Amino acid sequence: MAGAEIENQTSVQKFILLGFPGTWYFRISLAVVFSIIYFLTIVGNMSVIALVWTHPWLHTPMYFFLCNLSFLEIWYTTACVPKAIGVMFGKSQIISFTGCILQLYLVFSLGSTECLILAVMAYDRYLAICHPLRYSSLMNSTFSAQLALISWLSGFLAISVLASLISRLSFCGPNVINHFFCDIDSWIALSCTDTSLVELATFIISINVLLGSCAVTLVSYIYIISTICRIPSAQGRQKAFSTCSAHLTVVTIWYGSTIFLYVKPSAQNSLDLNKIVNVFNTIVTPLLNPFIYTLRNKEVTRALEKAIGGM
Repeated sequence: MAGAEIENQTSVQKFILLGFPGTWYFRISLAVVFSIIYFLTIVGNMSVIALVWTHPWLHTPMYFFLCNLSFLEIWYTTACVPKAIGVMFGKSQIISFTGCILQLYLVFSLGSTECLILAVMAYDRYLAICHPLRYSSLMNSTFSAQLALISWLSGFLAISVLASLISRLSFCGPNVINHFFCDIDSWIALSCTDTSLVELATFIISINVLLGSCAVTLVSYIYIISTICRIPSAQGRQKAFSTCSAHLTVVTIWYGSTIFLYVKPSAQNSLDLNKIVNVFNTIVTPLLNPFIYTLRNKEVTRALEKAIGGM
């Protein structure tokens, strides 16, 4: 009898996503805001892909990587936002163990891939600005496709190890996740078994994926800025910097919030604070990216004006 009771306690098969506690009016208002942001995110990123696809002068490695980023952002936000909206409406707070693992895997695999894609985009800008005469031979269509493929495969393979470790944890109850999606820290907080291996794996993967890609990006921009500063004319410097300013803005926003969340030796940070930062990371940033690239990139702006003028 006691053995059966222990077995029942350690076999939690469903979790309850807490979302954002508060009054009914607050939750509904937040759900409406999230729905609007999600709609704009999908439309914005699909528009970037459509613009690049339909305008031949944008068929370059830089915009190929931008399309990868926009495609990624669509699925990244889709992996968690629709469920979060359902949670805030109070209609689908329950999520199965398998569903939770799948959501975690998708969110973090796509997030890892984004880090790598941003690093590749920084390397592309380094070659374009620091080695302009050899750029077309160094960054050809085959090499750019290989870099994108490696980024996608590496992001998904890295998180598959972590998801496998988390799936082996035991949960004795409670089964309430203090988040709007299945985050790693929330799983660690609920587990009744030793989580040191999961925390170590999270830290190692974060160091390799996040800080590794961040280092590539940082070194690329050190060389880029050094090269731009040596351009004699102010107009030349402005033109060179305009080709990478949008990417630099996106990189700063993304790495700032992501490093805060995941590059730490343990998961003891406030879950409420992590939840707030995750709103910015998983909901706001995917919305900002297409608008940043549209507003701060003259070629994309020209394509957008031509598309609107032809309607």
